[in-house]
Amino acid sequence: MIPWLGSELAFPPVETALTEPDGLLAAGGDLSARRLLLAYAHGIFPWFSPGDPILWWSPSPRMVIEPGWLRVTRSLEKTLRNRDYEIRIDSAFRAVMNACAQTPRPGQEGTWIVPEVIEAYCRLHALGHAHSVETWMDGQLVGGLYAVSLGTMVYGESMFSRVSDASKLAFVHLVRHLQTRGVRMIDCQMYTPHLASLGARLIPRAAFLDTVAVATREVPPPDLWTYQYSHDAS
Repeated sequence: MIPWLGSELAFPPVETALTEPDGLLAAGGDLSARRLLLAYAHGIFPWFSPGDPILWWSPSPRMVIEPGWLRVTRSLEKTLRNRDYEIRIDSAFRAVMNACAQTPRPGQEGTWIVPEVIEAYCRLHALGHAHSVETWMDGQLVGGLYAVSLGTMVYGESMFSRVSDASKLAFVHLVRHLQTRGVRMIDCQMYTPHLASLGARLIPRAAFLDTVAVATREVPPPDLWTYQYSHDAS
């Protein structure tokens, strides 16, 4: 059995999370900005299917990438050089969430990004704690991702592509930018071959939480989420 959260703004210790399914910690509660920020500050995130209660997770091991781990393949480097594209931050946050909602996670038939989730993260965006990184081609939004930011810790949530490698373009630019701004780690939550190909690794939950405890208390640079890039391959 897992705890059922009520109105109190608290979570059980992450060490009490189940091993099967891996990381399931609690159910219930709400998606208020205060609860979401408390969750992320303790290495916890929501993930649930439509019609289910809100489920809270803290899996171990944890898929993460430190900016210095980024791996760019030769084919992706060619795409970075040879495509016309723009990278923008926070110019279309809701549109990115809506697009991610149409892209189920691996092994999941539907999407967990239901309307209440979109509204919750849009509130975080308005507070300056959620951001979108977008790939644009010919004036069209073709890929990107959204993430939560606390201190020098970034929590990747979801990504989408409408054009081959479009989300990878956004991810590479984001990681390279964050490396210049002193970000310690990007949480990728769970293993996927896609993330592993970009340099993400699995680490023990305890090691992840050690970094979270330090990074979320640090003051980020004021230009952490200021970035725009335009590439003309001609």
